[in-house]
Amino acid sequence: MAPTTSTTVASRPLKKSAAILDLKIESFFYGRMAALRNVHLEIPAKRITAFIGPSGCGKSTTLRCLNRMHPPNRTRLDGEILFGNQNLYHPDVDPRMVRVHIGMVFQQPNPFHVSVFDNVAFGLRLNGYQGDLEQKVENALRGAALWDDVKDRLKQPGTSLSGGQQQRLCIARAIAVEPQVLLMDEPCSALDPISTGKVEELILELKQRFSIVIVTHNLGQATRISDYLAYFYVERDQQSRYGRLHEHGPTHELVENPHTDSLRSYLSGKIG
Repeated sequence: MAPTTSTTVASRPLKKSAAILDLKIESFFYGRMAALRNVHLEIPAKRITAFIGPSGCGKSTTLRCLNRMHPPNRTRLDGEILFGNQNLYHPDVDPRMVRVHIGMVFQQPNPFHVSVFDNVAFGLRLNGYQGDLEQKVENALRGAALWDDVKDRLKQPGTSLSGGQQQRLCIARAIAVEPQVLLMDEPCSALDPISTGKVEELILELKQRFSIVIVTHNLGQATRISDYLAYFYVERDQQSRYGRLHEHGPTHELVENPHTDSLRSYLSGKIG
């Protein structure tokens, strides 16, 4: 029997950290199909928020809404996402500028087929950076805990690095332009345990500088590194199957005292 679900979101107020993003998504559509409904959530600044839940519940869809990664001609968002006082979905907002402030790291490491240096410098050049490019690239590689591994290999292809190094290179590329928010869509799912541990350590270091939102299917990872959890679940109506936010709040509170049956079942491994 499927777990019972609540018609209201069990939310806990943010503590200490102000919100950097305020999601007020009434619905999100792929064509005519609703993929999300009722995702109301604040993302705290300089903290790690993990999106968790079973497959197909809208975690990655929500994440990609945060920097407008969905193709506009095939999708529609009803509601708004506030970054400060600015609605990121206002017609006057350029999606390219959104991605300067809100960077993204994907599930599979995707270094470009250019040198390590040019991978990191790519976004800086694209945005017309006029400062000391070499220093900026070094700073980003140091920030991604990769400098010592590649300082003598900057001219080699980024694709020549190991899987874990490639993912850290992608993180360096994302943080080089100094976004305020860093989105990560299952950044460790393609990595071995040792590389996963290094990336988790890096994520914990990066929250001193960035507000981080991570999608993960690894509940252990979510509890190890996140300050806040947002739990999504799949719901259905007569027309569609869609994702919906069920609970959100401080990680330790949700893990120790879940309010909904679906989260209790997810934490116990009955659904996933």
